Amino acid sequence: MIVSGNAETLDGLQAYLRQAGLDARGTRQVDGSRAVGSPSAVVFFPDDFPRDSVLREVRRLRREDPSVVVLLVTSEPRRFAEALSTDDGSATPIIVPKPVWGWLILDAIRGHLEPL
Repeated sequence: MIVSGNAETLDGLQAYLRQAGLDARGTRQVDGSRAVGSPSAVVFFPDDFPRDSVLREVRRLRREDPSVVVLLVTSEPRRFAEALSTDDGSATPIIVPKPVWGWLILDAIRGHLEPL
């Protein structure tokens, strides 16, 4: 699942991930991942949304499915550092600073989903 307020970012990354063999879907709403059930990974572009809304959705995802991989792609990593707290046993979110390339996002997803 890709969450971005920018249509170009959403469409471009979705196409890239699909070409790489992932079932990528996108939404322009922070809580849009609820519409597709339980995604394995959610890539947020949180700069497009209010900080509190993003943090609330990250907490919800981690609470409902502790194994979900959460990536936050942001130009302000410190702004979302609070999302890294993991006292509940869920997977630690990954913060990726902008600029970023699609292959880096793909590697991060695959690296956290594939068994060791």
